[in-house]
Amino acid sequence: MLEFILRRLLQSVLALWAMSLLVFAGVYVVGDPIALMVPDSATPEMRTQIIAALGLDQPAWLQYWHFLTHSLHGDFGTSFLTGAPVAQMILARMPATLELSVIAMLMAIVIGIPLGMYAGLRPEKLSSRLITASSTIGFSLPTFWVGLIMILVCSVLLGWLPSGGRGATRSLLGMQVSFLTLDGWKHLILPAFNLALFNIALIIRLAYSSTREAALTDYVKFARAKGLSASRIVGVHILKNIMIPLVTVIGINLGGLIAFSIVTETVFAWPGMGKLLIDSINGLDRPVVIAYLLTVAAIYMLINLVVDILYSLLDPRISVAAQGE
Repeated sequence: MLEFILRRLLQSVLALWAMSLLVFAGVYVVGDPIALMVPDSATPEMRTQIIAALGLDQPAWLQYWHFLTHSLHGDFGTSFLTGAPVAQMILARMPATLELSVIAMLMAIVIGIPLGMYAGLRPEKLSSRLITASSTIGFSLPTFWVGLIMILVCSVLLGWLPSGGRGATRSLLGMQVSFLTLDGWKHLILPAFNLALFNIALIIRLAYSSTREAALTDYVKFARAKGLSASRIVGVHILKNIMIPLVTVIGINLGGLIAFSIVTETVFAWPGMGKLLIDSINGLDRPVVIAYLLTVAAIYMLINLVVDILYSLLDPRISVAAQGE
């Protein structure tokens, strides 16, 4: 176990380094941030001073080397636009994104698994067919369009929920979270459901197909022959086995929710890391863009490591050492 974890951590470090190099090269060749930050009325001397203060007068390789060495100490530099430390900017926005992503995934789990199992256990019923058909529609609906429709219906026409923002927050373990307040939940429901919609459809389909497959296996037939109750068969024999593929998909997609919550955060004005990324891209704020992508990549790799470990715990036939080969 320890050897596997150390090997995966080493692989993650190498992947982060390669990603930092590619992202830095890509951001470096896209536009000139000085053209956005320096007004046309600035004198050549002022322009030169600003370029030197931001370190943009140095060669590209030297700029990357400074970024890399400082990043090893947790210093991602300062924002071109605000002058604030990039690490503080990301940490200030991270709780909002993590909260939104986790709540969205919990919604997907709570809604998707029961519906998928119900449809898989009773595939001939009309309600089961409606569930599977609805999940197919959920795959094809664009996130930004669904978000706008939800705002139009739930906020503008009916006035049930606010259209944007995060609402009131409370401190939890040093982080500001909104799910501890009623106003926070009102602001959280729409963006979380919008972000969860694709994963609800995905989990329904996966739970449906896995349940149908598990229901036809010999051990389930034997459990029925022994006279075990339906609740025990479903809750122990079927649910435990369909959780193996579900845990993998949920873990990977949780990282995807964190990484790709940008559209939802933009539509609902949710003050998370995705909104910060969009603002930084528009302003060509290189340090923030690079630091954001590296942070998200690190979170994604950590989640994958946890999923691999959980996978081996759920299925003793699969060893962690075998996964690392």
